[in-house]
Amino acid sequence: MISNKKILAAVLLAASCAQVHAANLIKNGFFEQAGVPPVSAGSYQVYPVGSKGIPFWTVVGANPGADVALVSTTYTGNGFLCNAHTGTQSVDLTGDISGGFAGLSQTVPTVAGQTYTLSFWVGNLYDVKGFDGLSSTVAAYVNNQLVIMATNSNGKGVNHIVWQKFTVTLTATGPSTTIALYNDDPYGDNYNGLDDVQLTPVTTAADAN
Repeated sequence: MISNKKILAAVLLAASCAQVHAANLIKNGFFEQAGVPPVSAGSYQVYPVGSKGIPFWTVVGANPGADVALVSTTYTGNGFLCNAHTGTQSVDLTGDISGGFAGLSQTVPTVAGQTYTLSFWVGNLYDVKGFDGLSSTVAAYVNNQLVIMATNSNGKGVNHIVWQKFTVTLTATGPSTTIALYNDDPYGDNYNGLDDVQLTPVTTAADAN
């Protein structure tokens, strides 16, 4: 018969090797947050620089005329389906103004010295006609410091968005950290998708005990 002590030891050993699934510190990282009417099916909603219309996010950019768009997963433009990676909507960082170089920013509570993983999905429309470009690049900043240029060049031969995940590790320097994700596509490229933004502490079960 296996003793209770042996069972307990086995459980503790398994727990020590397991990774804790930490909560996402980014609020509304999937752009599905209630609080504003969802984008109507087959359409999109534009938010200019300075807007806080997308819950928990601020639209940022040096050009005050720039904007981003919250896009329905059933919206089609220039012959392409703008499907979200997850859920019913995603963000097009080019908005209505190609080359506006707008982005989204959010400040979250962190612990100085703690390591975090920032991940997000970049959507690309591979448009050989040129209207939507051949690649999508998102510039990710942490406290105004560039941490990754994420370029997705996938999607050749299909008429919908192809999504690619990017991940970067960072260490917090204070009690709060500002994450900003900007469009870095050239002028004339009219699509740059963003979805599923997550910031999670790198924590093991041993750390949690």
